[in-house]
Amino acid sequence: MSWHPHLWHPTTQVATSPEPLQVRSARGSELVLADGRRLIDAISSWWVTLHGHAEPAIAAAIARQAQQLEQVIFANFSHAPAEQLATRISALTGLERLFFSDNGSTAVEVALKIAWQWWRNQGSGDAAGLRRQVIAFEGAYHGDTFGAMALGERSLFTDPYEPLLFAVARVAWPHSHWGDDAVEQREHHALRQLERALETPTAAVILEPLIQGASGMRVVRPAFLRAVAERVKAAGALLIADEVFTGFSRTGDLFACRRAGIQPDLMALSKGLTGGFLPMGVTMASERLYQGFISERPEATFFHGHSFTANPLGCAAALASLDLLQAHPERFQQFELRHTPLLEELAQHPLVRRPRCVGTMAAFDVEAGEASYLNPVGKQIQRHCLEQGVYLRPLGNVVYLLPPLGISTPQLEQCYGALRSAVDALA
Repeated sequence: MSWHPHLWHPTTQVATSPEPLQVRSARGSELVLADGRRLIDAISSWWVTLHGHAEPAIAAAIARQAQQLEQVIFANFSHAPAEQLATRISALTGLERLFFSDNGSTAVEVALKIAWQWWRNQGSGDAAGLRRQVIAFEGAYHGDTFGAMALGERSLFTDPYEPLLFAVARVAWPHSHWGDDAVEQREHHALRQLERALETPTAAVILEPLIQGASGMRVVRPAFLRAVAERVKAAGALLIADEVFTGFSRTGDLFACRRAGIQPDLMALSKGLTGGFLPMGVTMASERLYQGFISERPEATFFHGHSFTANPLGCAAALASLDLLQAHPERFQQFELRHTPLLEELAQHPLVRRPRCVGTMAAFDVEAGEASYLNPVGKQIQRHCLEQGVYLRPLGNVVYLLPPLGISTPQLEQCYGALRSAVDALA
């Protein structure tokens, strides 16, 4: 296949990248290419395909909904799928209000705007400089829209837009791995940094609970997150949990916040929300924040929305996906046990460093050159694994697996076998 004359592919440098592979169909954990080859989708197509491709229950739910109500403006109307979804996710997250958007970046933007305007509505976020600081963590990635970029770590992804990004206070992220004996010292240092940062009146602190995804699957311990939440609450700031990646079972519980034992004020969700079938994002907020926008003053209104807010097809897909998750919790609760022995064996390889595993995610660093997203070792491993029938997309020298819940044991073993072969080839 050659490059299409009218398409512009994401995060792809055409001058140096191979031509895209033509996908004809997909089912379960497999992609079927136009030439008949089959590839195991070992990263769930950028982390969205939760149960598996073409999951029949979700496909059927979308088909039924499409014959009844496919779309309606949500500013003046409501509908049963949206109401049912809001009720169910509220019960699961402990956050009473759901605001719809269309993807992970906008779910984060909405959380940031709610936090900022809530303080303004309270009279504590005005030009006098009260509660104007936002704190994020080193290595964070929160999306590609401007507010989300500002919250994320500055990098080559954000460099062209630097003059347009607002300042954010940064705190260390004490990520860890198996056999890490120095993690407590790094956690103590990070918490001291946070305490000092919170001495400045702060509107909100945002974090990716348990795993920073795009920066290299950087895992922190639940106890650290609980200590962060305690300090944020004591300082009177709002806590935003970006669960765009971690939500809907990826960390071994339905939400990473539940596994970590923290309760945020706001939570951004997307990716696995619809089981990977349709783009949709939601931002969960506490009732306290919601009430801060109820006023006779028009300027207190949260003026945000988009054309496909609460799209009924997306809601139907999300409800069907939740049905599957709640009917078969063992599929995500036990996934870490499936990864562990295979990763332990791979971790014996001399080029494999810092193995870590949480829920459905397993990762390691390859000891080869600079630790960087641009490290060419990632593309070498990707090419090798493609030859072995496995699709991966390493983050430079960070290699990870994040397969659909429905992947079979032989398929998972094939993924690890391909990785072993790839690092052997590097050695």
